[in-house]
Amino acid sequence: MRVLFFAQLKDVTGCDAIELALPSPPDGDGLWAALLLRFPALAAHRPNVRLARNWEYAAPDAIFAATDEIALIPPVSGG
Repeated sequence: MRVLFFAQLKDVTGCDAIELALPSPPDGDGLWAALLLRFPALAAHRPNVRLARNWEYAAPDAIFAATDEIALIPPVSGG
């Protein structure tokens, strides 16, 4: 699966996207676990970040497929 990082999450990870291969389709917690192994500094952002799958926000119990494009969406501020 392709995982996209936006805004401050780009700074935390040092990249704007990665390819992530997992042995079985993860749910949200499993996806986060895999991401935190690779990027431990994401832990501080997890409470405020939403997961999106294929351009739509993902439900908390969503199962992610290897063909999905996942985006980590940080809080958005307006002005």
